[in-house]
Amino acid sequence: MTNDIRYPVGRFTQQPVANEAARAQLIQHIEELPARIKAAVAGLTDAQLDTPYRPEGWTPRQIVHHVADSHMNAYIRFKLGVTESHPTIKPYNEQTWAETSEARTGPVSLSLPLLETLHQRWVTFLKSLDASAFARTIMHPQKGTMTLDELLGLYAWHSRHHTAHITEMRKRNNW
Repeated sequence: MTNDIRYPVGRFTQQPVANEAARAQLIQHIEELPARIKAAVAGLTDAQLDTPYRPEGWTPRQIVHHVADSHMNAYIRFKLGVTESHPTIKPYNEQTWAETSEARTGPVSLSLPLLETLHQRWVTFLKSLDASAFARTIMHPQKGTMTLDELLGLYAWHSRHHTAHITEMRKRNNW
């Protein structure tokens, strides 16, 4: 953990996936996300769920819904990367998605079961891929060409990053 409230697990830095064991560890981070984020919000009141983790930051409620939105997109990006030749993926404005009504006010119970089922499917898919599949590429209009290994590292970090926003906030607030 870092002292930077915005990046509690540190900023994302792309690391090469050295071998199958490293890849398996990244997949494990993705696999663990649903249980970890569910535990992170367990017992929080609506007022706590609606408290930004930092000034002008998202609330735990928005974070849970954001992770569901983001990881649905991630699953589709992986599927496109495996089934098409260097597809261009569609980015989205995560800030405006987080400001939609259901993301600001909807119960976290809308996204927690979605994350559980989505991650079961996503992890099953990821575990079925070989090294050559992870070497396949997508074109991200803002980030350029990315391998599926690079995407895997990004979403493993993303899983830890947003869970830590909530768990570190709970520690700071003695919740």
